Amino acid sequence: MSQQDAYTAAGVDLAAGNRVTQLMKTAVHSTFGPEVLSGVGSFGGLFDISSAKGMAQPVLVASTDGVGTKTMVAAAMNHWDTIGHDIVNHCIDDILVQGAKPLFFLDYVASSKLNPEQIAEVVGGIATACREAGIALLGGETAEMPGVYQTGELDLVGTVVGLVDRAKIIDGTRIAAGDMILGLPSSGLHTNGFTLARNALQDLDWTAVQPQLNDTIGNTLLTPHRSYLADVQALQAAGVDIRGLAHITGGGLIDNPPRIFPAGLGATIKRNSWPVPPIFDIIQQQGQISDAEMAHVFNLGLGMLVIVPRAQVDLALTAVPQAHLVGEIVANIEGVIFE
Repeated sequence: MSQQDAYTAAGVDLAAGNRVTQLMKTAVHSTFGPEVLSGVGSFGGLFDISSAKGMAQPVLVASTDGVGTKTMVAAAMNHWDTIGHDIVNHCIDDILVQGAKPLFFLDYVASSKLNPEQIAEVVGGIATACREAGIALLGGETAEMPGVYQTGELDLVGTVVGLVDRAKIIDGTRIAAGDMILGLPSSGLHTNGFTLARNALQDLDWTAVQPQLNDTIGNTLLTPHRSYLADVQALQAAGVDIRGLAHITGGGLIDNPPRIFPAGLGATIKRNSWPVPPIFDIIQQQGQISDAEMAHVFNLGLGMLVIVPRAQVDLALTAVPQAHLVGEIVANIEGVIFE
């Protein structure tokens, strides 16, 4: 038995890995601009950051995250491209809250056994999302790890690197009592709460059209995470003073907003001030979940909160008409209180 045959017998197929590279090469190259100085297959990605010369104090901002058990929904539906959008947009939103413009993205895809077409579909979704955001898919890793991952499923992780001028970092320190909270609508669950959602929905047919959704549960759960890059840029272009941004991820509307509040400040959020997508009602009813736990796990239809001065609410709503006025910053309370 040759060395390669022994490796294949042990569970790692080098030929499949090479085929994955060939299948995704075109998609990856489609994200390259003149700043990318290396091609697919290089040991490290090279990116020219000459654009930073125009900043007084350029600061790199980086974030790594995964799509969690949403990959199990993709496996159940055998639909793989949307989770590629998820991981890119989630990571972009994570650095956007500090005012950073994304530059490039790197991905990590791992499974027990490589299915080249499946991996190429995932990476194709990543590349599409990168093109939409105007960033490069600079590199990544595809790993075959038998015994670590369950058969038929995969893990998906991404890293984004962005750039912001130090004077323009958004960190919440200027948030003051009386500031108002705008909520930007989510497209659904985004990439959080899927373990609870899958448990709550396990007895339903995910392939049948649900009247409340006008779609299937499977399709609704796989709706990609929204990127708020264009919304934030529209607010900035309109001259809105963005004092804080909170990406509503794991921990929902309870744990995420306080991460940017200065000491002594909290927030009141008005229930019924925005439309909650019906998928959350179905999850709550099927799982018999309390209102408090729903708000602690899910975004409930608000994927990003934007904190602005009271005097600029109308200006902000003109710049992003899809936003909802959902709350206010209040002194001498702790965390988030729903009214």
